[in-house]
Amino acid sequence: MYTDLVMDHFSNPRNVGEIEDADGVGQIGNPVCGDVMRISIDVDDDRIADVKFKTFGCGAAVATSSMVTEMVKGQTLAAAAAISNKAVAEALGGLPPNKMHCSNLAADALHLAIQDYLIKAGREAEVPQILKALPKAHEHSSL
Repeated sequence: MYTDLVMDHFSNPRNVGEIEDADGVGQIGNPVCGDVMRISIDVDDDRIADVKFKTFGCGAAVATSSMVTEMVKGQTLAAAAAISNKAVAEALGGLPPNKMHCSNLAADALHLAIQDYLIKAGREAEVPQILKALPKAHEHSSL
């Protein structure tokens, strides 16, 4: 059902936790299945210097959260914002079709954390340029 890489990221998740005094925090949840993801980022010179996650959900939700943190650490904000949920699933070798919509919200949480950072930094005008497609299909909140 799950790839070996999904199982590895579920069993040995990377970057678990929360950054104290994070530069940006994004949280998103799917009320249908109950998955909730929270990603916090530290930004240095427009690069993601550190990223952590906390996730309440199934194995796929934990694995996608772990994978997105690995994908974006050290990336520019623009490069990190370009990562899609589909790209995260592909990096894991795929997810079962019934897990794609409810469990793969990790990139959405990341996008919200980037948005939160830009707003806190007084750079609201950059939000549309960097974040071309914010999540629309799910309930979300930026903290």
